[in-house]
Amino acid sequence: MQAALSASDTARNIYITGLKNQHGVENQAIELLERQVGRLENYPAMRERMQAHIQESQTQAQRLDQILSSLDTSASSIKDAALSFMGNMAALAHAPAPDEVVKNSFANFAFEHYEIASYTSLITLAEAVSHTEAVKLLGQSLKEEQAMAQWIADHLRDTTLTFLKRSEAGEKAGV
Repeated sequence: MQAALSASDTARNIYITGLKNQHGVENQAIELLERQVGRLENYPAMRERMQAHIQESQTQAQRLDQILSSLDTSASSIKDAALSFMGNMAALAHAPAPDEVVKNSFANFAFEHYEIASYTSLITLAEAVSHTEAVKLLGQSLKEEQAMAQWIADHLRDTTLTFLKRSEAGEKAGV
């Protein structure tokens, strides 16, 4: 018969699960952004910022790998594959919409806030299990996600107006 987990074992397991989940989310983000970037020929500033965020997301996944390795575990390839697939499906869902770029901006803004919440929670868990070396790495990722969310917020008005202008001119408005 297996003994009950201690509170610290429980916290550690929750923390590790959260790290693995976030690794999958980063793979989802990369897939989602890569799909969108290829369709942003009429929005060069957005394309450039999203390309930079793809690099940030790859670095964030590497940080998570480093943290998981320090805990003698690794990311879940099944979760990574499933969430990557979901990222592709999410990106494809808006592709046929005439207002694709605006809808993607809404979705990306929400996704960034999901990641902000996730990294905030992971930092809390790292502190709870005294995994202090991870707090700085997770904090770097949190700051990058906050910066991306702010960039989207700062550019949503211009993105919407550009979409409107292109639509009124009869040009391909979405991308």
